[in-house]
Order: sequence, then structure tokens, then C-alpha cells
Amino acid sequence: MESSSHPYADLSPVAVLEAVESLGFETDARIFPLNSYENRVYQVGLVDKPSIIVKFYRPERWTTAQILEEHSYTLELVELEIPVVPPIAFGSAGTLVQYKNFQFSVFEQFLGRPPELDNLDNLLVMGRFVGRIHAVGALHDFEHRVELTVERLAVHSRQFLLENNFLPKDLRPAYESLSQDLIDKIQQRFSAHGELRKLRIHGDCHPGNVLWKDETPNFVDFDDTVMGPGIQDLWMMLSGDRNQRQAQLLELVEGYNEFYDFRASELELVESLRTLRLMHYSAWLARRWEDPAFPMSFPWFNTERYWAEHILELREQLYLLDEPALRLI
Repeated sequence: MESSSHPYADLSPVAVLEAVESLGFETDARIFPLNSYENRVYQVGLVDKPSIIVKFYRPERWTTAQILEEHSYTLELVELEIPVVPPIAFGSAGTLVQYKNFQFSVFEQFLGRPPELDNLDNLLVMGRFVGRIHAVGALHDFEHRVELTVERLAVHSRQFLLENNFLPKDLRPAYESLSQDLIDKIQQRFSAHGELRKLRIHGDCHPGNVLWKDETPNFVDFDDTVMGPGIQDLWMMLSGDRNQRQAQLLELVEGYNEFYDFRASELELVESLRTLRLMHYSAWLARRWEDPAFPMSFPWFNTERYWAEHILELREQLYLLDEPALRLI
């Protein structure tokens, strides 16, 4: 587990302002922390100018090369007029700036509203823009970013939770058995699928990372961009019962296919990908539990009730893995 001296112990409000002012900005001392836990993100007020968004990367999470590759991808998308919010470049310093022990980037403040994905017309538009992102993402591979794999998201997550004794004793046997059954079944699903087409994707394309403005989705926070299957950027847009998700999927894919070829075979992986996300999320909270921001923001985590409900959720996923996949009909 992480040291009790958590990575952001030295990131005081004064340090945030000093970092911003080192780039030549004149701040008005207003700092508003935004909803981010993995990194630290602030809205910083400027004198006679719109506020900016400043993101301090969690030390030792990504290498410099991996962060710069994320930035390069977003700038590549912007050059093709795809609506993403890229980091600002500062001359020779580029888009990633060092201040003391922290690396940080600055973004223009972008104001938009959450996407209304119960509107099928909006899903058609969303599909078009995700298709455009993937058409660019398929042009070449990342060299430094990680890949979406069962090993990284599930096997390592399970191993961390068990080795660090996060599960209550009476629930540990159930989790140990169930999580292994899920991993075995998911690995079988990926093997049965055959060679997976992996491309540069957003990686965490849930509605919270999309800001809607002028009838257009604007994509933010590429912090989890990886090499992975295109369906990973689409399945989190689906909600409701099976009939609702089926209708939503048809709209998404119709728009997507205008710019990039959707592979229907990847629909067989949706519940596997959902399970990987659930398993990884619990381990992510556990890995960060020594960071004071996490117990404050997630007080329900690491309780017996949480783990009991997590096991029930995983049992439901074991059942759903055998359910028929959505279809293009």
C-alpha cells in the first residue's frame, strides 16, 4: 500500500498558485477544487481573464512519455477539428510543465452541459464523433500507453485486494472463488473472440467526460487513454433495460459507421468489459486508500456492507456473461 505520506501532501493552495504564476499568469487567488481524485484538478481564477483549469498529475502513475503521448493524441484530434479539450502548450516547456515534485498541465475552461443520452438523436451524434475519434486512433498505435487487458484490470486487481487483506475474513472465500470464476470466463470470451482490433481510444468515455454544447459533444479527460477495442468507448453510453439499450445501440452504431467501421463481434465483449471495470474500480479505491481525499470522498468504501454488495454485483455479472449479447438488427 502507498506510504502515509501521500503524493499530494505538498500541494497546498499556495503551491498551486505558485505553479500557475510560474507560467506568467496573474491569478486572483481563487482556487476551486474540481471533481477529480486520481489527479488533482483546480479551477484557478485569473485577473481580467477567464479562469483556467490546472491538472496536477499523480506522481509515478504515468511516465512522462505516457502523458505526452496522451497530449499528442488530443492535439492530433484538435488539428482535425474533432471537439476535444487539449492542454495548452507553453513554448519550449510544451504541454507538460514541471513544478517542484509535480507535473501539471493547463486547459482552457470549457463550459457545457451533461449529454442527454435518453435522446436517440443525441446518440446518433455521439456515435459520429466517437467514430471520428477512432478513425484517427486507428492511424497508428501508442508506443508508451498501456493496453486494455484482462491481466491489468482484473487479475492484478484481484491480486492486490487479496494480498493486502481488504476483504473481510468471512467474505474472502466468496470473493476469491467468484473473482477467479469471472476471470476464467472473461479470458475464455476474449479467446473465443479471436484477434482483437485495438486502437487508440479515449478509454473512459462515460457521460461525465462529455460536455454538450451547440448540439456537439466535447470530449474531456483523456487521462485513461489506452490501446483497446472500440466498443470500450461506446458501451458506457448505453443504459436502461435491454430494449432501451438495443435501440440506443442502433443509433450509436449508425452514426459511428459514417466515419469508422463498427465491428459487431465486439458486442460479445460488453459484459466482460463491464466486469473488468467493476473489478478494477474496487482495486483502484483500495490502492488509493492512504490518500486522505479517498476516505473523505468515499466513506462507504471498505466496509463489510460495501464488500457484500460488491460480491453480489459480481455474481450478477457472472450471470450476465452468459446472457445473449445485444445485436445489430
